Amino acid sequence: MAKCDEGYRCEVCGGDVEAIVDSDLYLRYVLGEVPLEMLHRLRERHIRCNAALAQYITDPAFEPVVCPEPFGKADLDPAFVQDEERRVTRGWRRLQAIPRLGLTVLEYPLSVTPDLETSP
Repeated sequence: MAKCDEGYRCEVCGGDVEAIVDSDLYLRYVLGEVPLEMLHRLRERHIRCNAALAQYITDPAFEPVVCPEPFGKADLDPAFVQDEERRVTRGWRRLQAIPRLGLTVLEYPLSVTPDLETSP
């Protein structure tokens, strides 16, 4: 994590975001939603504390999150939801793999080749 890997306080719950695998900021960076130069400037949250994004993670290792209206996926176009579930789950899996991949921060974002994302 930025700031010497000491973690950040979650702007939602106030708890420490202790590991990169729990970081909403780094998930959004992996997804290409946050540019590298903004990592040290934006506020942090736990992934679960950002229900609007976390609701799209569909992996057995991640307990589902329900986002209330008006941003809940239950009220959105099913094709959009399916695309977001695929995209965000792919990013979350990449984020979970980062600690064991030995990458530099520049290499964290998703590649255009999905099968290379979790290989050592």
